[in-house]
Amino acid sequence: MEVITMFLGLYFGAMLIEIVWSLWKKKNIYNWKDSVANFSIILGGRIIKPLSLAWGMWLFGLVEPYKLFNIPVNIYTVILTFLLVELIYYWYHRLSHEIPVLWTIHHTHHSSPWLNISTAGRLHWLGKFTSIFFYIPMVYIGFSPIVITGSLAFSLVYQLFLHTQMVGKLGFLEGWLFNTPSAHRVHHASNEKYIDMNYGGTLILFDRMFGTYTREVEKVEYGVTTGFIGHNPLRILFTPIARLLKGEKP
Repeated sequence: MEVITMFLGLYFGAMLIEIVWSLWKKKNIYNWKDSVANFSIILGGRIIKPLSLAWGMWLFGLVEPYKLFNIPVNIYTVILTFLLVELIYYWYHRLSHEIPVLWTIHHTHHSSPWLNISTAGRLHWLGKFTSIFFYIPMVYIGFSPIVITGSLAFSLVYQLFLHTQMVGKLGFLEGWLFNTPSAHRVHHASNEKYIDMNYGGTLILFDRMFGTYTREVEKVEYGVTTGFIGHNPLRILFTPIARLLKGEKP
């Protein structure tokens, strides 16, 4: 509970700093209706969090008795686990853009024309139940479910603070090892030259390896190419799914 309280304090503290910065710099990066929608989606996600965590641990528990190896937990295997989690996250994230069914879930995160720290938590509730399947092979090989879950949690917390326009480009740090706010702004762009780039979580390394990295050069236009859905949280969550079921582009 103390860790959650500390995290929430850090998250909302960063958001307050960003709001003050945006007012000072006269940057139109917050829309109150959009932020209310984001917080509604975040609240719903928090309510179902215990259920999604139990689902993930249940799935891992089903596989663990059949694991191929008994990989010990030490500094080396923790680092290896983290790297593999980042690699799987890269491909899960990339496929969420390339496969229509997965895009209907991920669409929620990209559908806002505003990018700010509140947008970071704009995540589809179903994603909490589907993404875990991509990490089951690691458990089958013999990696610790606890270390896998911890690596995922670290990456998601790190990514929360990538969703900002307050931090500019970080010079020589851009595009080599760690993901940055500049690189992630590109990922949220609807500009043609930026679409489907910079999929990394904590690391940008795999974008470099697989040719999906590009730098922030021209002004970023946020949102999706299929148009703005609105501020109703349920429409934000379920309109893309409804479109796909009707044979339309999500």
